[in-house]
Formats: sequence, structure tokens, C-alpha cells
Amino acid sequence: MKKKLFIFFSALLTIAACSSSDSTDETTASSNFDRKTLLTNWADNIIIPSYTNYQAKLQILATDITNFNATANEVNLATVRTSWLEAYKAYQYVAIYSFGKSEDLNLKESANTYPTNAAEIESNIMSGGYNLSLLSQFDKQGFPALDYLINGLGTTDAEIVTFYSTNANAGKYQKYLTDVTSRLKTTADAVLTDWNSSYRSTYIANSGTSVSGSVNISTNVFVKNLEKDVRSGKIGIPAGVFSTGTALPEKVEAFYKKDVSRELLNTAVQASQDFFNGKHFNNTTTGEGLKSYLDFVNAMRSGQKLSTIINDQYVAIIASNNTLNANFFTQITTDKAKILVAYDVLQQNVVYTKLDMMQALNITIDYVDGDGD
Repeated sequence: MKKKLFIFFSALLTIAACSSSDSTDETTASSNFDRKTLLTNWADNIIIPSYTNYQAKLQILATDITNFNATANEVNLATVRTSWLEAYKAYQYVAIYSFGKSEDLNLKESANTYPTNAAEIESNIMSGGYNLSLLSQFDKQGFPALDYLINGLGTTDAEIVTFYSTNANAGKYQKYLTDVTSRLKTTADAVLTDWNSSYRSTYIANSGTSVSGSVNISTNVFVKNLEKDVRSGKIGIPAGVFSTGTALPEKVEAFYKKDVSRELLNTAVQASQDFFNGKHFNNTTTGEGLKSYLDFVNAMRSGQKLSTIINDQYVAIIASNNTLNANFFTQITTDKAKILVAYDVLQQNVVYTKLDMMQALNITIDYVDGDGD
């Protein structure tokens, strides 16, 4: 009996030792990865170029709004709408990086809190006594507010133009349009300036494995963006996933324009995949990224490279999204089941990145999860 017990406990100790060894090997491999090279690629080839592009698109938008205010007509309104959408798409590429100065200045919240509060926007316009730097003003500014101001004031373009031309309060509408755009640009300018000065070096130098290290922070924000901003914000909330099945189509992104919701979603998904792969902004070149990090530690799932599984799922997400109506308000109100399928396809990559990837890289989730995986 004693001999059998000895053999049994010896086996347990052997299994425990192997498990401990495997865990140690994974941690050691993760620690040996060149995180400074990774951070340099992220900063120089992805993050800073993304902010530079965003800043440039906002400058075009600001110029077009100045021209529209000077000569309010349907042609100039159409030009503003085009530059608004281009800037909105550029924003999707910087929404991932809500840390550092971006977090300090609440860039994400001030740029894209939706649904926007149309009634309070009107109150701001009429009173003129608003302060867009206040936290309480998030839903009265940014791209959703511009969406209301250039797409939602009337049922026709001619009617919208009158608010900026013949309306008794035209000057007030013009001022609010300008102020909202200026707020977007001022914030973007400050964030980019910080990256181009001291923050870049600080970010790259902070290459350790602690929870406060740049790799851990950036990866957490990347996963959070995919889960909360893309999956939940763009699909889950308006489709009713978090409201016991009750659809809330009025909460779609770009509610007043409506027919660009799918385009904004796909842009955000592409930005997420590009960051994962270490792909240089607006370029086919790739450098170190989460993909190469996973490959370095030999992360596997069901006999396949985890990086391959994640990339394949990104492809599946875009394919699923492309079956949807470009107008998510229409999609949700006419065939909600279809957008719920798209949600599930996207959710699968939340699982792959938030659970499998983070575990493989020995990175701890540092944000509060309120709706599960």
C-alpha cells in the first residue's frame, strides 16, 4: 500500500513539475522577446503616422467648414460631409491608442461618444455658454455631434443649409460647427505633439514586463478597443445584445448619416488587424507586432498557430460584416438576426485575443469587464 501511495504522489509531483516547467518556459520566452523593437515599430510606423494622418484629415475638415460657413450652399455642404467621413475613418485608426496624452485629454470620449444628445446640442447653440472641455459635454461634441449638425438638422440638404444661411440663429450654428471641429483638432494636435517630443522615447524605454510597461498597456488597450468600442459599441449595443434583446437602433454610429455605419466598422476592424500584425500605417510593410510576439513564444491553439487563427478570424469578420446593409439602422430594424451573426463572428476574436493571446504573452487584463467574454 505504501509503495502504491509513493508511486501515486510521485506521479503527481512529476505532473506538477512539468506544468510548472511549461509555465516557466512560456514566461521566459515572453521575457526574451525584443520588446523595444516592438515598441519602436508601434510608435514610429503605426501610432505616430496614424495620428499624423488624423491631424491632416481634421485640418481639411476645418478648412472645409470655414468655407461652408462663408458660403453656405449644398455643394459646400457635400464637401464638408466628405471630409467629415474621411476624418471619422482616420479617427478609427487612433481610437486604439487611448493611453498617454490621449487618455489624459479624453480624446476618444470627446471624439466619439454616441448617441449624441441633439436636444442638448441645440441648447448649447442657443445659449452660447458651453464649455466643451467639461466631461458632461462628451455627448454634445465630436464626430457624432458633427453628424447631427451636417446631416440631421433637416430632411433635405436645402433645409440643412438654411440653418447656416438664412436662419435667424445662423451665426450660432456656424460657431458651434466651428467650435466642435476646433476641439477635435486641438486635442489631436496636443496628442501628436506629445508623441513627437518626449513621449515617444518614454514609451519605447518602458519595455519591461510589468503591468505598467508599454507593451502591457498597449496590448490591453488594443483588446479593450476590439471588445468595447468595436464589438459592443458598433454592433452589440444597438443590436440589443446588452439590453435583454431589445434593439436600440438609434444608438448606431453615425446615426444621422446612417449609410456609413458598416464602413466605419470595417475601418475599425482593419485598424485592429493592422496593429495586431505590426503593419505600417498606410503601407504594406510589416514589422514586429503581436503576431510576431505570439509566433516567438510558439503560441498554439488546436494544433494551429494562434496568430494564424486570429488573422483568419479577422478575415471572417470582414466577410460577415460585408453581408450587412451599409445602414445599420435599417439592418437592425429589418433583419436583426443577421447583425447578431456578425456580432458572434467578431466576438470570437475577442476570445482569441483577450483570453488565448493574453495568456500566451503572460499579460494580465487590466480593465473592468462588465459584460463578460
